[in-house]
Amino acid sequence: MALSDTKLRNLKPGEKPYIETDDGGLHIEVMPGGSKVWRLRYRVGGRGSKQEKISLGDYPAYSLAEARTWRDDCKALAGRGLSPMALKRGDPIPEDVSPAAKELAEFFIRNWCLKAIEKVKAKEAATKEADTVEAFAKRWYAEIVEPANSSPRNIKRVLDKDVIPAIGSKRVADVTVTDILAITDKIKNRGADQMALQTRNVLKRLFAYAIAREKTQFNPAAAIEAKFIAQAKSRDVALSPDEVGKLLRAIYQSSIKRAYKLAIHLLILCMVRKSELIEAKWSELDLEKGEWAIPGERMKKDKPHLVHLPRQAVAMFEELKGLASDSEWVFPSRSDPRQPIAHSTLNQAVRSLEIEVRDFVIHDFRRTASTHLHEAGFNSDWIEKCLAHETKGIRGVYNRAQYADQRRDMLQWWADFVDSQIEEGRKVIIGNFGKAFQAV
Repeated sequence: MALSDTKLRNLKPGEKPYIETDDGGLHIEVMPGGSKVWRLRYRVGGRGSKQEKISLGDYPAYSLAEARTWRDDCKALAGRGLSPMALKRGDPIPEDVSPAAKELAEFFIRNWCLKAIEKVKAKEAATKEADTVEAFAKRWYAEIVEPANSSPRNIKRVLDKDVIPAIGSKRVADVTVTDILAITDKIKNRGADQMALQTRNVLKRLFAYAIAREKTQFNPAAAIEAKFIAQAKSRDVALSPDEVGKLLRAIYQSSIKRAYKLAIHLLILCMVRKSELIEAKWSELDLEKGEWAIPGERMKKDKPHLVHLPRQAVAMFEELKGLASDSEWVFPSRSDPRQPIAHSTLNQAVRSLEIEVRDFVIHDFRRTASTHLHEAGFNSDWIEKCLAHETKGIRGVYNRAQYADQRRDMLQWWADFVDSQIEEGRKVIIGNFGKAFQAV
């Protein structure tokens, strides 16, 4: 039975090669790897002469109609005493053939042999390109990362910023441990050790998938132990003044919700923990007095805490009042205004930013404020009270002072200091938070 396109598409590979025939000696051989190769058996000089076999190429690169045309051209040559296999091999056209046979042979070489070589080269180039890190990373991202990851943009940023520029053009199978170390060392040299470790982890997952897809047999990222990239240690990040400015400018220029922008800014100014802010209720705030009384049940040490709000923070809370509508929460959930936003919301907002600031987490804002206030010469007791830390030992037993006036002045100084970092190089109107901000 002659072949059809439907039958060709439905041919499945077996453990061994097998053949499905068409007419006139044309057949297709199905290989165990899944490829389907057009072949033809013919005789030059009719019955009794030696049988030859020639290959055209793969299906569907060559369609059924093309294969049949090629078969007819091959048989026309054989009928004139010319070997298609010899012409394909590059043998010269015999000089004693007729002009019509020579013309037919030249046509065959031009349209089947040379074009077949071009197709093979194009296929090899496409295969090579598909095996590059850049092409395979895009495939991995689309097939694995996006469907299953809650923050795929973070992985895409790692790939686009550090991986693809370095090794994107290399074949997956050619990437070495040295290549991975070159990437992580470059990241560490810009002061981002944890980002270097995160990049190694992304590459480890990428190459694990490459092994599963038979693109390589070796995972160069897995060969590097995490401890050789960055040591696990307690966080000690305190953002520099310049980084504080870069961060807040990036936040206000981003597309994240206005309420989240204000929330991150308030975390920096008020020195409170994330949970203390996102679970805040309007009943805790007295904006006329510039005070925020956090009840003990919401504090880490179960003791109430009073935040003396700088004028910038008061202005932000006044804006948030309008954004919250009638909800009792300062930051109501979009899906249910009777609940506050999720604990992961602000983290995801920060992770979505494209910003040249070293790795940090939101909790580092408290350390950042403490570091700069100490460097500015403020009393450690005032700072510890703002952080709601308890002074330990005998000194803590006798020190019951609240330092209300000093804390209020200190937090106002800190808010003004942060303002000055935002204004440096700022290109966006941020808001009137106690000062008359203008676009520059």
